[in-house]
Formats: sequence, C-alpha cells, structure tokens
Amino acid sequence: MDLQALKNKYDIIGNDPALNEALETAVKFAPTGLSVLILGESGVGKESVARIIHQYGPRRQNSFFVVNCGALPKELVNSELFGHVKGSFTGAVDNRKGYFEEADGGTLFLDEIAELPLESQALLLRVLQSGEYRKVGSNKVEHTDVRIVAATNVNLYEAVKRGKFREDLYFRLSAAQIRIPALRERKSDIYLLFRKFTSDFSEVNGMCKISLRPDAIRLLEGYRWPGNIRQLQGFTQALTAQLSQKVTPTLQRIELSAEELAPFMPREQGEPIPVLYEGPQPQSSSSFSNEERQAIMKAILDLKHEVDALKARVDRRELPAPPAPMEEEAEWQGQEEFTSHRPIVRVEHHEMPEEEPSLSVRRSEEELIRQALEKYHGNRKKAAEELGMSERTLYRKLPPEYRKK
Repeated sequence: MDLQALKNKYDIIGNDPALNEALETAVKFAPTGLSVLILGESGVGKESVARIIHQYGPRRQNSFFVVNCGALPKELVNSELFGHVKGSFTGAVDNRKGYFEEADGGTLFLDEIAELPLESQALLLRVLQSGEYRKVGSNKVEHTDVRIVAATNVNLYEAVKRGKFREDLYFRLSAAQIRIPALRERKSDIYLLFRKFTSDFSEVNGMCKISLRPDAIRLLEGYRWPGNIRQLQGFTQALTAQLSQKVTPTLQRIELSAEELAPFMPREQGEPIPVLYEGPQPQSSSSFSNEERQAIMKAILDLKHEVDALKARVDRRELPAPPAPMEEEAEWQGQEEFTSHRPIVRVEHHEMPEEEPSLSVRRSEEELIRQALEKYHGNRKKAAEELGMSERTLYRKLPPEYRKK
C-alpha cells in the first residue's frame, strides 16, 4: 500500500507516526468484514477513516451511509435506524425504511455512537450478532447484511462504568479499534494543514496565500486546538479572508510574524469547570502524632520569625547582611560595639503592639516550649537547641509557670 497515495486520495494531510499507524490499521481491517470502532476527539477526521475502511473492503460497490447518532431525536432513534410501519405512532402515516434496510449489503457509519439510548443499543447488539431486527410497530423479523463502523469521542469504558453504555455492546465493538490522534499530539502537522487550508481558500477566492515566519509557526503550534482539524481549518480561512489581498503580478503571498498573528489567535472563553475530586482525602489534624504536630508547630514558628525579621528590615530600610553563617542571635548582637569595617544588620523580633501575633500562634509557641522543657527535664539550653533558638530568646518566651523556676 502506498500510504501517501492513500492520503492524497482522501485529502489527509500529515506525517505524524500515530496518524500513519491509524491509516495502516484501517487498511488492514478493511478486507476482513469486522465491525470497527474509531476513537478520537471531535474534528480529528474519523469519517475519513471510516470511508477508507469501506472503500478498501469487499462492500466498496455498495452504499456507505453516515448516521450521526447524536443528531437523531431520541423518540425517533429506533424508527430512523430500523424503520417503522404505518400507524405505529402518531405521525407514522406510511411504512418507512430504516438505515439498516437502506444500507443492506453496504457499510453503515454510526458516528457519536455513545449518544444512542440504552434501548437502541440493545437492538443494535442484536443486529451485530444475528443481522435480525424489527421495525417499530411490527412483529416481523427482518434481516440485513450491514457492516458497522462506529465512532465516538467518548471514553466508552468510563461510560460503561457509569451505566451509560452497554458492556456487551462495548466488548462487541472494541475488539477492532483505531485511535485517531488529536491535533495537539501531532504538532509537526499543524503548519502543513495551515498551508493546505490557506492555499485552497486563496485559490477559490483569488487571494494571496498566507505564510508564517518561524516565530509565528511556534505560536500556531503552541495552541492546543481543542476543535482539532475542523477548528484549524475555520481559523485559517477566516485569517486569510481578513489579512489577505487579491493576487497581483507582484503580490502572490503574505507572510506574518508572531506579533502580527497573535491578535487573531483563538481565545477560549470562561473558566475551567470544577470537578469532584475522588482521590484520597486529606488527613485530619486529630490523626497526627505528637511528633508530627510538634514539627508542624515548629515550622509555623520558624516562618513567623522569618516574616518578623523581614518586616523589621523593611521598616528600617536596612540592606541585607552579607552572606555569612550566623546564629539567630549571635553573642555580638547583645553588645553595642560596632566597627566600621563590618556592616551589621540587626535581626530582632520586635514585639510591637500593632504586630502582635495571634493568640492561637502564641499558645502554639508556648506549648512547643513546654514540650521541649519537659523532654529535657527543664534544661533550658537543650530545649533551646531543640527549638532552634538561643537560650536568651527561650527565656523571653517562657510560659508563666516556668519563669519562677
């Protein structure tokens, strides 16, 4: 099989390996007569792949019918698919053939198959298994010989788990699958498609083609194109219509930079829709161990000390000290002997009335000090080392019951 000839025949643009694999798989499935399920987002070209399966299979001389299951009125789905007899429901003024009867001997492409009601899914499964069906309002069993090629942009396995799609029908269809990659997964093909769309549109309308500079190509490829090929085609045609001009002997092409392209790039509206998180729930505070609670409180206090020190610096407009290892309160900080050779920045914890810590934080700090003192049987030096502060700072922050000891 000449893959490029196949692409040319069905107007498929791109050289992405995943796209090539999908096309090759379609050609392999085509002569087998298997029912095939095509997976992919809206706008990736699932119908083109279905036509390839039909044209390269034994039914190529017969009809190829396309049915968009999502567009069928729910109350008329069975009538559309299987037909009905006169008087079977209000408005049934005559007998009517359904798609399965019309496509007998050919291929029926059921797009958006996940949109079928569960009742219709059961009837479809019976057709797949035995070729038998009944028209709406009739007890007569009809027979058809139709090959089914189905497509969906829905995760059918998840739909089965939610009870929206029949499990038996899923397994019947999913044996032969073809996945079409989204456009964002084949970035190297985006500019190829852009050039194809602007060329076709310009030729029909007698306008100059649009080409992009490297920075503009990167901008184009950086967008995620949720509407895939269909969205890119519409965007390219609109861009060409707005920025191009009529072809003249001296003007055949217009080149755009990223700056010129940016104002026309699509912008998605609205905020992301919140979804229910079904993962593991956070641990409640009551389930933390004493060691974990102590570590959390220490981290909160350390953060508070850093914030207080930063506030003091900003208030005094002091420059940061040169990088040198020093303790939180070195011995020289308590003295007034400053030299002109070494700049000194005092980092102190000012207890100003307007910046009083909250009561809950203070209580947490006192509780942490109590735990440290109890752990070392009242030894302030060891407790201070455990808490990462000087002994003098510890003394200043002692809970009331320890100050008389």
